[in-house]
Amino acid sequence: MYIAREATKLWRKVSAETTAELQLLLEKWQLLLAGLVFQYIHGLAARGVHYLHRPGPLLQDLGFMALPELGQEKGYLSESVFTFIFISFLLWSFHPFIYHSKRFYTVLLWRRVLAFLVASQFLRIITFYSTQLPGPNYHCREGSKLATLPPPNNALEVLLINFPRGVLFGCGDLIFSSHMIFTLVFVRTYYKYGSNRYTVNLVVFFVDKKLPEMPDRTNGLPLLPVSSKDKDGRTKEELHKLDGRMRDEFHKLLNGNTVDATDRRQRLQMNGKHGEDMSHSVSDATPTGT
Repeated sequence: MYIAREATKLWRKVSAETTAELQLLLEKWQLLLAGLVFQYIHGLAARGVHYLHRPGPLLQDLGFMALPELGQEKGYLSESVFTFIFISFLLWSFHPFIYHSKRFYTVLLWRRVLAFLVASQFLRIITFYSTQLPGPNYHCREGSKLATLPPPNNALEVLLINFPRGVLFGCGDLIFSSHMIFTLVFVRTYYKYGSNRYTVNLVVFFVDKKLPEMPDRTNGLPLLPVSSKDKDGRTKEELHKLDGRMRDEFHKLLNGNTVDATDRRQRLQMNGKHGEDMSHSVSDATPTGT
């Protein structure tokens, strides 16, 4: 009975989410379709620059000097890590269909993701067609049969991307990595819309523990220590009192509570009254003289 009840709840949840997402898809399908089409255009551009690639000597790079190569027999590790990130993000983006901790709509999420991917990939296409570098990967080096592609026999051969060989063994598109674009966009999206941001929380915890709390400067307190007496001979107590009055005036200015004409008039009247009282008291206390 418990399984049947939970299965019924899950089916209602999936049905409700599917209905809501389909309504959004009918409204926002144009940009989603444009983003998917551009992924194909990006693949064609990467294949086109492979025709122009010419192997050459490896360029000096500090990254390769700092991090040793994995080796040709361990090249699958990079693709395995990227595949895990890609599939994990894909599954996570559809979790609102099952879980109740809903923070976004899947259609709107992928709409934003594809928009970022299109902008980044457009810049990538411009860069690797503007500057063509010899690929450092093993299949792009001199002596490899995959370093250059033979001229196409017809247009259909260019338009048909050989997957996954054309994706995994591309050369010439190396100004910045397509894998890195996807990874950064996925991680940034999860950081913004995810609920369990373990990596970021660990970094914040480490920084909070290792670095002292920053002083609050909104109250106008001085950041440098104050000696017991300043150059005018005022003590700390007098300076704190003066700083308190200045802080009050500062908050009044920030809040827009400036002294208007009515308050000024009342203060003048108060001062005048005190002055009259003081003059009367002085005149009463002064002997008339006989």
